[in-house]
Amino acid sequence: MSQKILIVDDEADLSKLIAHHLQKGGYQPLCVSNGSDALKTAAKQTVSLVILDIMMPGEDGLQVCRKLRAKEETAALPILFLTAKDEESDKVIGLELGADDYVTKPFSPKELMARVKALLRRTERKESASTYSYRTLVMDVARHEVKVSEKRVPLTAKEFSLLEHLLKSRGKVLTRDHLLTTIWEYDYFGTTRTVDVHIRRLREKIPLLTEAVETVPSLGYKLSDEE
Repeated sequence: MSQKILIVDDEADLSKLIAHHLQKGGYQPLCVSNGSDALKTAAKQTVSLVILDIMMPGEDGLQVCRKLRAKEETAALPILFLTAKDEESDKVIGLELGADDYVTKPFSPKELMARVKALLRRTERKESASTYSYRTLVMDVARHEVKVSEKRVPLTAKEFSLLEHLLKSRGKVLTRDHLLTTIWEYDYFGTTRTVDVHIRRLREKIPLLTEAVETVPSLGYKLSDEE
């Protein structure tokens, strides 16, 4: 069965264009034109990813993203923002709210599909069960689950992948460029601020990482190998 992808945009022509390319790629698009319908659809349907426009009448994309992240059922749902704004501050706000990636209008269908496929790859369960532990943190890769002191911590797709890379590379410095290339899985056109935002979100959600994830000036980050 093909994966369902929710398109949320009040521009009907753009939604049809995106839906056309998703269908060609083997996905099942679901189109809605406002935030309210987006939340209802995400609650009723099993959606694999949301393509979400920021600028919409009524509830905008930022509000929809915030509400999706607040619910446990959709807290880890991959979200790709569409935005006509090209200012870095707007992109950072979206990432701060929990978006996994963004595409700035106008965009090429090829670029959009590359980002969709990259996001979906990161959320697919791996066949072999792998677990990582660090202090009171336990990551189960097969279940796509993270627990701290036996309490589950909901993470987005990119947050999960970023934490997995840190755990696999304990004590090693991971540069921002390396993390962008590895985790975002394509020639990323964005800014390295994307990595900084996701690191900050991980530290907020998992306080033990506040000091454990060390910032290496001008390079990137590393997870301390001292427990």
